[in-house]
Amino acid sequence: MGRRLRTRLTVVTTGLLALALVGGAVTLTWVLSASRVAALDQVVRDRVGVVADLVVAGRVPAALPVAEPGEMVQVLDDAGQVLATSPNASRTLPLLSHDQVTGLVEAADGATVVRTSTDGSYDREVRVAVRAVPSTDGSVVVVATMPLAEVQGLLRALRVALVMVVPACTALFGLAVWLALGRALAPVEQLRAAAAQVVDVGGPGELPVPAHDGELAALARTLNEMLDRLQVASARQRSFVADAAHELRSPLASIRAGVEVAQAHPDSFEAGELAAELGPQVLRMQRLVDDLLLLARVGASPREVTVIDLASLVREVAEALPVVPGGQVTVDGDGSALGDREAVGRVLRNLLDNAARHAASSVRVHVADGVLDVDDDGAGIAAEDRERVFERFVRLDEARERDAGGSGLGLAIARELARESGGDVRLGEAPGGGLRAGLTLPRADSWVSSGSSP
Repeated sequence: MGRRLRTRLTVVTTGLLALALVGGAVTLTWVLSASRVAALDQVVRDRVGVVADLVVAGRVPAALPVAEPGEMVQVLDDAGQVLATSPNASRTLPLLSHDQVTGLVEAADGATVVRTSTDGSYDREVRVAVRAVPSTDGSVVVVATMPLAEVQGLLRALRVALVMVVPACTALFGLAVWLALGRALAPVEQLRAAAAQVVDVGGPGELPVPAHDGELAALARTLNEMLDRLQVASARQRSFVADAAHELRSPLASIRAGVEVAQAHPDSFEAGELAAELGPQVLRMQRLVDDLLLLARVGASPREVTVIDLASLVREVAEALPVVPGGQVTVDGDGSALGDREAVGRVLRNLLDNAARHAASSVRVHVADGVLDVDDDGAGIAAEDRERVFERFVRLDEARERDAGGSGLGLAIARELARESGGDVRLGEAPGGGLRAGLTLPRADSWVSSGSSP
């Protein structure tokens, strides 16, 4: 890819230069030709004017004066005979044929006309000026010529030079562009090769960062950050899939064992006994699948944000919870927050369920505007484990038994839903020595003060 891009850029830039050089060469040739021809025209026009004045004054010398190399001038009568000539022309051979002179005189209509003739008597191609002048012996014609051979030779030499210079300059420029692009695109090729190696290996990798701190270096750093994030995400995904498979394997194995035993001993198992044995495993598997689906759907669609009465919602959720061993859920304080009622209710249900399962005697909920703390009087969680329990399928040692523990997704779901609502869930130590789960949400007064919809 890098070589193809390098080739395309070289061809494009070299082609544009070649077009510019050809256009410049054509323009230079045209300008030079036009300027030289204009100079010759001025010479013959001036010479015709000088000789015409001499004819009118009746002071025509024996040899008409000329100044430029190759310049010739003659005075012809109506029959085309030479009456006077410059020293470098013959008195017996007119500069132009009688027919050409007659045609130019008719075109001049009393003025001086300048044309190119390709049938001159002395030079094949000349610039000629013709003017009819009245004299004492009748009307005469003054004819002056300048050869175009010098101009044509100069243009031929220029064309030959340009034909040699333009390709040479184009080739040198193309080589310079090719080398410059090679140096400029070398870091890009290194990035591409490193990225291809990462793709081939299918694992972690790092792209080389150019030494100079420019756009490519910034791009390489950004891509490396992206690769790191992808690697972390891929590792989490693999771990999540493995953990999910492991968690589903246990209830499925229990269900399979119960079914196989029932099939092997149909007389020993009644339908009620089999349902009682398999029911909890099915429910546990259903809860796990439901939790997985909920996590997968977090952030997939916008939620309806309203003002929530936190104390009322806590009491509503607490009524549906199992009774805390030796005590009950106590709610104190009052407050409101912004959020989706269903999502915040699920967060509270997970926090209260976690507290109820680990509390020794009671669970206390403190409510304020945008803040809700759930305290239990259980064993608590060590400070170094308080972030780890938010990872999916993580259970601490004392909660790893399937009957006492949850699916390992409760706190993960609570934090994901809280962050989706603009808040968060953090763990700390309760005043009584147990665990405090703190939920923060956007305050309702922030909506009112901003005057906008949530």
